[in-house]
Amino acid sequence: MSKIFETTEDFKRDYRAMLMAEVGKDYSDAKSGERYRALAKLIASRANRQFALADSENGKSVQKKVYYFSLEFLMGPLLDNYLLNYGIRDIVEEGLKEMDIDLDELLAQEGDPGLGNGGLGRLAACFLDSMAAEGILGFGNGMRYRYGLFKQEIRDGRQVEVTDNWLAKGYPWETKHPESAVIVRFGGNVVRHEGPDGQFHFDVEGGDLIEAVPYDVPIIGYEGKTVNRLRLWSAEPASADFDLDAFNAGDYAKANKFRTDAEAISEILYPNDAGEHGRILRLKQEYLFVAAGLASILRTYKTDYGTDAWDRFPELVAIHTNDTHPAMCGAELMRLFMDQEGLDWDTAWGIVTKSVSYTNHTVLPEALEKWPIDTFRRLLPRVYMIIDEINRRYMEAFPRDIENWQDKLRNTAILWDGQVRMANLSVICSHSVNGVAQLHTDILKRETLHDFYELTPEKFNNKTNGISPRRFLGNANPSLSRLVTAKIGDGWLKDASELKRLERHANDKEFLDALSASKLENKKRLADYVKKTTGVELDETSIFDVQVKRFHAYKRQLLNIFKVMHIYNRMLADPSYKPHKTSFIFSGKAASAYTFAKEVIRLINSVADVINADERVNDYIKVAFIPNFAVSNAQLIYPATDISEQISTAGKEASGTSNMKLMMNGAITLGTLDGANIEIAELAGLENVKIFGLKVDEVEALRRGNHFAWDLYNADRDGLGRCVDELTDDTFARLSGNFESIHAELMNNNDYDFVLADFASYVQAWEELTAVYDDQRTWQKMALMNIANSGHFSSDRTICEYRDEIWHA
Repeated sequence: MSKIFETTEDFKRDYRAMLMAEVGKDYSDAKSGERYRALAKLIASRANRQFALADSENGKSVQKKVYYFSLEFLMGPLLDNYLLNYGIRDIVEEGLKEMDIDLDELLAQEGDPGLGNGGLGRLAACFLDSMAAEGILGFGNGMRYRYGLFKQEIRDGRQVEVTDNWLAKGYPWETKHPESAVIVRFGGNVVRHEGPDGQFHFDVEGGDLIEAVPYDVPIIGYEGKTVNRLRLWSAEPASADFDLDAFNAGDYAKANKFRTDAEAISEILYPNDAGEHGRILRLKQEYLFVAAGLASILRTYKTDYGTDAWDRFPELVAIHTNDTHPAMCGAELMRLFMDQEGLDWDTAWGIVTKSVSYTNHTVLPEALEKWPIDTFRRLLPRVYMIIDEINRRYMEAFPRDIENWQDKLRNTAILWDGQVRMANLSVICSHSVNGVAQLHTDILKRETLHDFYELTPEKFNNKTNGISPRRFLGNANPSLSRLVTAKIGDGWLKDASELKRLERHANDKEFLDALSASKLENKKRLADYVKKTTGVELDETSIFDVQVKRFHAYKRQLLNIFKVMHIYNRMLADPSYKPHKTSFIFSGKAASAYTFAKEVIRLINSVADVINADERVNDYIKVAFIPNFAVSNAQLIYPATDISEQISTAGKEASGTSNMKLMMNGAITLGTLDGANIEIAELAGLENVKIFGLKVDEVEALRRGNHFAWDLYNADRDGLGRCVDELTDDTFARLSGNFESIHAELMNNNDYDFVLADFASYVQAWEELTAVYDDQRTWQKMALMNIANSGHFSSDRTICEYRDEIWHA
């Protein structure tokens, strides 16, 4: 392991020097926030020096570089992770202790960078960690959002979106590189020029010029041998345009209008695209980070290998697009190769289609990104011209000798019905298309991208998602990590398959009891956090039943809260009914424009308001909603969880990663056969999870057949029907009113996500699983088997599959 400090004295000397240089104070006078920033700067400076030295050598090598394009990178706090990866946590902790400084106090100063929202961004962050751990030259490419998505507050039970000013105190991990800025053009007119050889080339004139300025964040791999980089782009005006006359006239907004318009591009993640202005801003974001990232890649490539080595580009560069947000990579790379480097179409296309690969993250056709042609063409005229030509050539070459070729062409064309279909663009420009769980990939082949699969089956493959064991076990769960390391050594940090060795200890009573003690410690830690942030007091001896993820109809938080409402109703109707003591914990954000999801959050908080105040039941059940779900509080939630709620409608969840994180921390999955739940059940064993509900084929059959929500309602008026009625009968209206819109969505839309159809099976499964908790020895063994078999879901395994089967790095 590469240690940047060999002794505590080495560390203390360098840390004091950094404190003095960074904040101009001796350590004894500095405040906790200043001490944290100095420590982060010290680690970052060492990592940046290591990167610079290695980058000089890498430029001369033939090791392939992987560029991972993602609109989200949910990095979370980095300091503790980097201390672990460098193998210096003990040295730093001891050195700080000798200076009368508490490391945990400094770690608590670090916030969550507002660079992502949910699983998509966290997956990207885990992949960067694993690429560095595996020695792959892997570089992230994304956007530096000034305010991120939003900070979620709960007021009167409602989600309120508040500005997440995560950069207010600076970000000690980043380094700005204005010398590497890239000019990006929006709008303008395409001008055709004819050269002396009769060949045409194109330029764009006019329009608005934006300067994309890169900020680099070091990515430190486990054992500190490899340091890679995440490059984040910020939008600034390309010129110092300033209307002095307007300023002197007191019209300050007009004086700074162009700067304001330019900087708006990188202000927030996912601007509300309900209106035209929001859609244009979103499209600008997607193009800016693609155009700037690719320009930077080509600049580096020419420096390393010259301007006559384009035929080697696919051997030396892999460009991976995470979802459809970077779908313009193929078209923009064509523009750069032809307009800037002078390559002909066929040569450029051959390079592009050997270099670009694509990960799909949804089976929902309605979620596949599309843009109106008029909007796209007006904003990006040259890129649209290239997409139009890609589409024309694709349609011209489309085989006419296959059955239903007209339908297949219509389904796979990029331009159709006045729209640019970004998923189709991604597939056509890529040499590889992968899903993120076996079921997800099967559905892509069978349904969502079926026509593409029939045409080019060799492109399609599966890469089941993964998580970083160093982050979500090593950092998140110190007590369990110590137990595991004491029993099997620390090799699992490098090779998570080592966790399988824990199975040998399934009958070790002392070890199993230690697992329970660790869980209790983590539950106390989370209970303290919940009380501090919400005021709700949780009994740490109760079952912690947890659902934490982005709020969406298909993820069925509504089904979960219906279960809670049903348990409450039973307790009131039958005082002899005493469920196992349970704390029902929810967390997650709803998109600001997603009214239904926000109403479900309001329902959960309204149910909590009633139950937690009802002395008849709250010795047995409590409900807590943890606001502003992020990596930092997730690292408190995952280790404390007993039951992992993974209850999406079968066939809707691409993979999920919270299920993997919870499994790795010894939680028992209660879930449908959806996404990676299937693989979790196969690995841990069906006896160590609890599966319920409709399967994919049954869901599809019900959609085609006779499925009527009102029949289910009428068949169980005292149970399920009572829950439906309570949406509108004032039972839970005390906090903020009734829930007519949820009732209408559920009943008038015929239970589209099968909340009612799966209700009985779900409640029965929950009751059967909680009954096992009384037999602590059995529960401990189930938890152990989950931990032991979670190593398959390491992102190291996933990234090695990408390396070997897609990137060929």
